[in-house]
Amino acid sequence: MNAIEPAAAKRRTWQRDAVRDALLERDGFVSAQMLHSALRDAGSTIGLATVYRALADLAADGAADHLQHDGESLYRACGSSGHHHHLICRSCGRAVEISADAVEAWARAVAAEHGFRDAEHVVDVFGTCADCARAAD
Repeated sequence: MNAIEPAAAKRRTWQRDAVRDALLERDGFVSAQMLHSALRDAGSTIGLATVYRALADLAADGAADHLQHDGESLYRACGSSGHHHHLICRSCGRAVEISADAVEAWARAVAAEHGFRDAEHVVDVFGTCADCARAAD
């Protein structure tokens, strides 16, 4: 089983497999619309609603990362299990998983300071990758 294989409880369909495979081919985060367009360009008859459902299932299973950026849901194949953070290029969408031990400690301390338990957080850092910065110069 690879890192993006859906949970066994989900019924395997050609549509879910197509979405999973298309997501694996991308390096960075993509929208459901972008993934749907790529699948259609490759000759697939898959519907946009099916792409959305498959991506939501993959994210719920932990097989895909999900984030909101400029009001849009973006997804990418997840190579890690468990909680993690990303550094994401605004230009090309390239994503790098990063360690954020200081953020983890800060989040626990702030939650405790205010009497919160079981606090969760999402931290994604956006910037311009070195390749895109060179291309812009």
